[in-house]
Amino acid sequence: MPEYASFKREQLCGLKAKLQKQYESFKSKNLKLDMSRGKPGTDQLDLSLEVLDCINSSESCKSEGGADCRNYGLLDGIPEAKKLFADMLEVNPSEIIIGGNSSLNMMYDTVARAMTHGILGQTPWCKLDRVKFLCPSPGYDRHFAVTEHFEIELVTVDMKDDGPDMDAVEKLVASDSSIKGIWCVPKYSNPEGITYSDAVVDRFASLNPAAADFRIFWDNAYCVHHLREKHDELKNILEALRKNGKENMVYIFGSTSKISFPGSGVAMMGASEENIKSIKEQLAFQTIGPDKLNQLRHVRFFKDMDGIAQHMEKHAEIVRPKFDAVIDCFERELAGTGLASWNNPNGGYFISVNTLDGCAKRTVELCKEAGVVITPAGATFPYGKDTRDRNIRVAPTFPPINELKTAVELFSLCVKLAGVEKLLAADSVTIDSAVVELQSQRR
Repeated sequence: MPEYASFKREQLCGLKAKLQKQYESFKSKNLKLDMSRGKPGTDQLDLSLEVLDCINSSESCKSEGGADCRNYGLLDGIPEAKKLFADMLEVNPSEIIIGGNSSLNMMYDTVARAMTHGILGQTPWCKLDRVKFLCPSPGYDRHFAVTEHFEIELVTVDMKDDGPDMDAVEKLVASDSSIKGIWCVPKYSNPEGITYSDAVVDRFASLNPAAADFRIFWDNAYCVHHLREKHDELKNILEALRKNGKENMVYIFGSTSKISFPGSGVAMMGASEENIKSIKEQLAFQTIGPDKLNQLRHVRFFKDMDGIAQHMEKHAEIVRPKFDAVIDCFERELAGTGLASWNNPNGGYFISVNTLDGCAKRTVELCKEAGVVITPAGATFPYGKDTRDRNIRVAPTFPPINELKTAVELFSLCVKLAGVEKLLAADSVTIDSAVVELQSQRR
C-alpha cells in the first residue's frame, strides 16, 4: 500500500469521500463500545472465583503463625503473603509491606507521607518552595494524576525503545534538588509495552541525585503479565542499587489487581529495610492492619510462584487473541499508509498507537461520534498535553472479541480519515503559500 502522503490532491479527495462513506455506515450501526481502560474481561475474572472458597471455617482463618486473620494486627501483612509476594517482586520478606487491594493507593500514601513528614528525616515536601517529578511519557495517566493532585510540578521525559531517556534523567536529577522522584512502569510499560533494558536499570542504579530524598517509584504492575511464550526479562532494581550502596532510592509496587480481582486483590510495596521500617512507623498511625483474610485467601489459592505462573498462562490464553486481533487489523488497514505506527508487546495490557502529528484528538473524536470510547488523546502525558497530539492508548482486554474487532476496525478507519484530513489541510496551506508567493513576485 503506497503512503498516503505521496497521493496527489485529487486522489486524497477521492479517498476521503470513500472513507467518509464507510464512516457513515459505522455511525448508522449505533455502536456502544468501550476500549477506554485496561480492565480484565469477565472471563478473566472467572479464573479466580475459587479464591472466595479458600476460607470456610474459623480454624481456616488462621495464618501459618497461628494469628487469627479476622482480628487486628500484622500491620505489614501475614507471613505467608509476605513470602509469596516478595518472590513476585523479587525482594526479601523483610523488604515488603502487604497492603489492601490497591497499589495505586499505596503510591498515593507514599507521596502523601513524603509531603507531610518527609523521607528518612528530610524536610517534608510541603515545606519546600518547589517539588518536581519526572514523568516518562507516554506513561500512566493515574501516576501523573497522583502527583498533580499534590501540586507537584510534572516534568516530561521522553520514552525510548529501551526505557526512559536516561541522558535526560541523569542530567535533570543531578542538577535540580527540587526533583524528588520519577514514575516508572519498568516491565511491559503502560502504554508502550516496553521493558527497561539492563543498561537502563544500571543507569538508574548509578544515579547521583541532587536531592537526598529522591525516589524511584517502580510500579512493576505487569511483572507476570506475559502474552507470548518468550517473556521479557527485567533486571532487579533493588539489587542493582544495593551494589552501589543506594538501596534506599527505590520504592517498588505491585498487586494482583489484574491477576485475581481488580477491586478485591492484594497490593504490595517493596523497599529497603530502612525504608520499610520508617513506613511501618508511620502506618501505625493510619491503620491497625489490612484485610488479612483476603491475603490468606490469595496465598491459599496461588500457593507459590509456580501457581501464579500457571494462572497467568490461563489469562494469556484469553488475552492473546484480543491483542492479535488488534495487531492483525492494524497490519491489514494501516500498514504502509504512513498514517500510524504501533507496538506489538510481549506482555502488559495496552497497545500504543502514534498517528500523524496533530491527529490523535481528531481520531478519538471521530471514534466517539461513531459510538466507540477510546482513552482520551493526551492522557498518556503529564497534564493531558501531548505536544505532538499523536499518541493513543488502545486497551484490548475488556470487550468481548467480536465487539473488539468491530471497535478496532472503526478505530483504524478513524485514524485514516483524520490522517487524510490532515494531509489535505497541509496541502491547502502549501497551495495558499504558493499563491501568496506568486502574488508577491508579480507586485
